[in-house]
Amino acid sequence: MKINREYKATLFSELFSKPQQLRELYNALAGTNYDNETPIEINTLENVFFNDLKNDVSFTIDGKYVVLLEHQSTVNSNMPLRCLMYIARVYEKITAERAIYQEKQLSIPIPEFIVLYNGVKPFPKEKILRLSESYITDDKITDKPVSLDLSVRVLNINPGYNDELMQKSVTLNDYSVFIDHVRQKQHGGSSLYEAVKEAISWGMNRGILGTFLMEHGSEVSSMLMTEFNIDIAKEVWQEEAREDAYEEFKDQLAEKDAELADKDAEIARMEALIKELQAKIE
Repeated sequence: MKINREYKATLFSELFSKPQQLRELYNALAGTNYDNETPIEINTLENVFFNDLKNDVSFTIDGKYVVLLEHQSTVNSNMPLRCLMYIARVYEKITAERAIYQEKQLSIPIPEFIVLYNGVKPFPKEKILRLSESYITDDKITDKPVSLDLSVRVLNINPGYNDELMQKSVTLNDYSVFIDHVRQKQHGGSSLYEAVKEAISWGMNRGILGTFLMEHGSEVSSMLMTEFNIDIAKEVWQEEAREDAYEEFKDQLAEKDAELADKDAEIARMEALIKELQAKIE
């Protein structure tokens, strides 16, 4: 397996790269009240599987839960499958190499899979994606139990959604508000560069990610410029793919249309002939 060595941080992953922020976020997501003494072990695999800018954040809290967290501007329907592959590697990482061959049952932390969505396309407040939804169906067997399933919780973190969650996590709320401000500036006619630059100044003046922006202002600008440009590139790639598919099948569709037109003409000719014969009989 080729490992991606060119790991690129995102604003989201940098904001939640410390145990304190991860503890705050998990408490907000899970409704728990873990204090600062609760151990957090970060075990992110740094984009081992996915050659994508937006990386996963993986951590173990209190030795009981292993949490795979990802933020996306476009929801990937294959997240359950990706999470399955990822969690297997995380368990491999946190488990002693020879321990699985022992007769004694191992105790492993409970997995949780969460996607935080902040894209521009309409999306519900919360949605569950399941691995079993990807399985090939067998019409002959309808009541066979599923041997393996995995659920991914997708939460919309755009302003106006999940307000209760935002109230519990200052960092997540600031991130959401900050990204929304960049987009509003773009919609108002600002270039991406101008929007990011203004948002950084706006955030520092109003205490939105204030300390983080003062310490990492230039890095934030670079990260956001890259992230937003990647999102634009993905939209272009998808549009090109649709156009390529249309071009590929356009000739075939034209041939089918011609065949249908010929058949319609033949049917009309036969109907006219039948009417002519009926008139002669009468």
